[in-house]
Amino acid sequence: MMRDAMLKPLVPALLLLAPTAVSAAESVNSGGIAITFFIVFVAATLAITWWAARRTHTTHDFYAAGGNISGLQNGLAIAGDFMSAASFLGVSGLIFGFGFDGLIYAVGGLAGWPLVLFLLSERLKNLGKYTFADAVTLRLAATPIRCLAASGSLVAVVLYLIGQMVGAGKLIEVLFGLNYSVAVGCVGTLMIVYVCFGGMLATTWVQIIKAVLLLGGASLVTVLVLAQFNFSLNQLLMAALKQHARGVAVLAPGGLVHDPVSVVSLGTALVFGTAGLPHILMRFFTVPNAREARRSVFFATAFIGYFYMLTFVIGFGAMALVLGNPQFADATGRLLGGDNMAAIHLAHAAGGPLLLGFMSAVCFATILAVVSGLTLSGASAISHDLYASVFRPNASEQEVVRVSRYATIVLGVVAVLLALLFESQNVAYLVLMAFTVGASVNFPLLFLALFWRNLTTSGALTGGVMGLVTAVGCIVLGPTVWVEVLGNAEPIVPYKYPALFAMCASFSGSIVVSLLDRSARATRERAGFNAQYIRSQTGLGAEGTPA
Repeated sequence: MMRDAMLKPLVPALLLLAPTAVSAAESVNSGGIAITFFIVFVAATLAITWWAARRTHTTHDFYAAGGNISGLQNGLAIAGDFMSAASFLGVSGLIFGFGFDGLIYAVGGLAGWPLVLFLLSERLKNLGKYTFADAVTLRLAATPIRCLAASGSLVAVVLYLIGQMVGAGKLIEVLFGLNYSVAVGCVGTLMIVYVCFGGMLATTWVQIIKAVLLLGGASLVTVLVLAQFNFSLNQLLMAALKQHARGVAVLAPGGLVHDPVSVVSLGTALVFGTAGLPHILMRFFTVPNAREARRSVFFATAFIGYFYMLTFVIGFGAMALVLGNPQFADATGRLLGGDNMAAIHLAHAAGGPLLLGFMSAVCFATILAVVSGLTLSGASAISHDLYASVFRPNASEQEVVRVSRYATIVLGVVAVLLALLFESQNVAYLVLMAFTVGASVNFPLLFLALFWRNLTTSGALTGGVMGLVTAVGCIVLGPTVWVEVLGNAEPIVPYKYPALFAMCASFSGSIVVSLLDRSARATRERAGFNAQYIRSQTGLGAEGTPA
């Protein structure tokens, strides 16, 4: 009662900002407003890039922003990395389309952060330099392990990039009427500019600004939606159920995932994949010490948890206010731009063209920030893990940074081409493929290297290759790629979510081969675990000297 009394005076004012019907003139004006916001945000991010470029002189600056980012700043940047187009557009679109089951993506992604907080953040900071491969290779053979780590990172980065590029292309296509191919090409060009010139410092600050804007914009949309239902979640849900074809069934599980194996495998990808994403792991090297690394994960978890609570209201709000509205659908009743655009159409329905323009520009900034971080982690895998550590160990810092920039251009082109191929897929599922690789290759390798003394190079290579081949093979031969993308009648692998099988293959291969390895190198690698453990706990070498 007290809550209702406090909120009631606000309802008329909020409803003034939340027109339920938008006129044709407003629809025309919305494009101009969105373009204005786009220009402002792109200009601001380019200014940040120019500022950062003047402060980026060494590889440490380029890859780790000089190690001078605070825990709060890094937490916001990590949240900005994680709250991608897949989170805002994809998860809200899944909730809009499937109801309860769409929340699996939100809850599963959030559940992975305790693993990062308690198992990885401090140890990575104490052991690594620029990438997680630095930590893994302390007691294992550097060349083969770096090749494996770089391969897993590159596959995860490319898969993650596809989802972001598809989301950006659809967003610009719906708002401005541009051809999808042109829209994706524009995003790829901007991404290359940010990373090539600004490095990690520019990427970090773009992510921080974007995280603040996204949290603020999503909060505003949520408040405006609830205002139309007297701030009653029950009224909102009842209105959503009346609009959705499945009715009350959207509140029950089973709409998106139909069998127990798929549920467990999807959860495996989301929980353990979070702890194996290379662009997330790379962020722990931007802070000055292990304490700030731990604080950054704490802040990131709080921001991400709050954001996913908002996606619940946004998804069901789109059901209530957008579903069935001819203004947001084509002649067949299908949502313009697909379910991925449910949150954008809701912003239009709830706040008119001004909020539509703002949220569209925020989503665009979100995608630019995330693809910049992804591209930087992919470029670092090529230049640091492969070029500087394997092929040219004596390369100068300037040469390594130059290779990073070349790698950025190549990754941008590959991401654009693959985004054209996967145009019709839900962006949340596309990103889940990256989580699958992270859970199948990077997480088992990192976990066993940090916590199991018996891991050997032979075991790590065997398990990593088994996990990577299983994950990629099941993705290509599964229902999404083999049937929906390549047009075959039946999938060879029946399961859409292969993370459970791939992660089991990775762990089992690593453990069995390591236990059977009796070589002299394996003996040295097991003996080196004690020194690595001391360093991971304290940041000091075995004799107590700074590592």
